[in-house]
Amino acid sequence: MQPTVSWGPPAPDQIGWTLERHILYRQRAFPDAKGEFTALFHQLALAGKIIGSRVTQAGLAGVLGVTGDVNVQGETVQKMDEFANATLIRCLESSGHVCIMASEENEDAIGVPEQFTTGKYVVLFDPLDGSSNIDVNISIGTIFSVHRRVSTGRDGTLKDCLQKGSVQVAAGYIMYGSSVMFVYTTGDGVHGFTLDPSIGEFLLSHEDIRIPQRGNTYSINEGNRMHWEEGIAKWVDWVRAPDAEKVHPYGHRYVGTLVADFHRTLLKGGVFVYPADKKNRTGKLRLLYEAAPMAFIAEAAGGAASSGKERILDIEPTELHQRVPLFIGSKDDVKDVERFL
Repeated sequence: MQPTVSWGPPAPDQIGWTLERHILYRQRAFPDAKGEFTALFHQLALAGKIIGSRVTQAGLAGVLGVTGDVNVQGETVQKMDEFANATLIRCLESSGHVCIMASEENEDAIGVPEQFTTGKYVVLFDPLDGSSNIDVNISIGTIFSVHRRVSTGRDGTLKDCLQKGSVQVAAGYIMYGSSVMFVYTTGDGVHGFTLDPSIGEFLLSHEDIRIPQRGNTYSINEGNRMHWEEGIAKWVDWVRAPDAEKVHPYGHRYVGTLVADFHRTLLKGGVFVYPADKKNRTGKLRLLYEAAPMAFIAEAAGGAASSGKERILDIEPTELHQRVPLFIGSKDDVKDVERFL
């Protein structure tokens, strides 16, 4: 297992720091750092700004609605899906720091064109999580995962993409809602930045986010109840019922966008659940693009993430679009769900 990166003490008075300055400061713990990681994050942030700008103008820019195509997941492609995917690919492939990429929207891994140099990082992403919610103006987001390459040569390989979540170098998401937020971790803390559109910079707004040990809300799509396994139904009934310790009942919160539901859980505590069921026997969320990066963030913030059988970060990927159940959030709440499974 790759050791967790320790960045050293936080800088004094970091409120108002830009994302780039924050990363540069924390890289001082590595004398051999060459700025490649910072440059990679600059491109991710740039992609987020471009996508965020288009999202806020979606109703005026003619990018609402579907394209008529179906992606590799069997899902209807939204116009904004295509735009976000193309934006991330263009920003990353020209950075000189990526050897291969993979996207939820593409069946195969994405190589770097010959006219660009390659680097030592691998980036996996869901370009626009919750894109079906664009038309009704609900928060959506971009999820990303960064690994170091394990192959040699100019081009990356599938092996570079199929790495366990525990060896991620970084993970994060960019949420497009009432504000645009960039949340990331390198494994030793979770930090949030809010985009100030007047200056075009992500500014530090949430330093060292910690998930409470226990929350008071649960998040699950109760419309799928008829398809749940017995253990999930029993857990929901239990968490909704009053108990002697007055811990329950929990409130139910469900947006339907993983980024939005997870962001609330990260800040407020509780648990987000997307189980396997009679329709999706292996789960519905993608391991590489959704579950693993979110699990990396959750654990770095003091939370937990499980498939119901094992730690998400310990799962060995076998294919690019592998699906898993996901139980993520406050440690005690995740343990409660696991007891019923």
